[in-house]
Amino acid sequence: MTDKLRLLIPKGRIFDGVARLFSEAGFPLALTDRTYRPSLGADWIDAKIMKPQNVGELLELGSHDAGFTGIDWIQESGADVQEIIDLGLDRVKIVAAVPQSLDNNALRSKKLVVATEYVNLAQRWLDAASYQYRILRTYGATEVFPPDDADMVIDNTSSGQTLRDNGLKIIDTLLESSTRFVASHAALADPEKRNRIEELAMLFQAVLNGRDRVMLEMNIPEHCFDAVVNGLPAMRSPTIAPLFGDGGFAVKIAVRRHEVPGIIPRLKKLGALDIVEYDLRKAML
Repeated sequence: MTDKLRLLIPKGRIFDGVARLFSEAGFPLALTDRTYRPSLGADWIDAKIMKPQNVGELLELGSHDAGFTGIDWIQESGADVQEIIDLGLDRVKIVAAVPQSLDNNALRSKKLVVATEYVNLAQRWLDAASYQYRILRTYGATEVFPPDDADMVIDNTSSGQTLRDNGLKIIDTLLESSTRFVASHAALADPEKRNRIEELAMLFQAVLNGRDRVMLEMNIPEHCFDAVVNGLPAMRSPTIAPLFGDGGFAVKIAVRRHEVPGIIPRLKKLGALDIVEYDLRKAML
C-alpha cells in the first residue's frame, strides 16, 4: 500500500473512549498540545483530530479513509459512508424536551421555537409530528435556551439529568446513538486499505469482547469433574489439562463479567477448588 490509512479521530466528548480503544488495541495515541495530528505508533496510519459532526461528510468527500463518530451525526449530515462496527461507546439519546409547564395543547397552539444542533433530524421529526416551528441552530449548551429563548430543545442526553436540572421534560426520543467506526466507499474499494480497516475493526472488537469478559481458572477433583464441567458456560468449550499426580484437572473458561457473581458460588458448590478470576485484554470470539 503506497498511501497511509487516513483516519479521523473525534474531538470532544467521545475522544477519550476512542483513544482508550486504540491504546488497548495496541496503538497508544499520543497528542501534544495545540496539534491536530496525533501519533498512533504505526507508520501506516495518518490520523487527524476533527469534530465528530464533520467526520461523515469528510469521508464521503474522499479526503480521509475511515473515522469515528456518533451515528447521530451520520444521520444528521446524511453522509454516504459504510459503518464497519458499532463500538457501543458514549451511548446517548437524541430527544425532544420542553419546559415542565408546557402540555401538548400548548405545544400545538403556537409556532414553536426549537433550539437544536440537529437541524436536519429535528426538521424531519417536527414535520412528521405536524408541529408549527422555527428552528434556532445552537452551538452547544442547548438546554439553557428555554423558556426565554425557545419552546423546545432537540438535544443529546445520556441520562436526562441535565435536562431535568434545567426544568425540562422529555416528550419523545428521536434516535439512540453510539460511537461507530465508519469508512468511505472509496477506501473499502481499495483491497489493501479495506484489509487494514477490517484488521482494526477486528482488534477493536477483541478489546470490546475482553472488557465484557473475565477468565476463571479452577482445579476440579476427578470425582466431581463431570458435574462441574457440565455446568460451565464458555465461549466455545473450556480449556482442560490434567493436574500433576492424578490430582484432577485444571480448567479455564472465559465468561461474561456480569455472570461471575452467580457462577463462582455455583462452581464452589459443585466441587471446584482454587478458583481465580482475572481480566482479559482481548478476546477473539
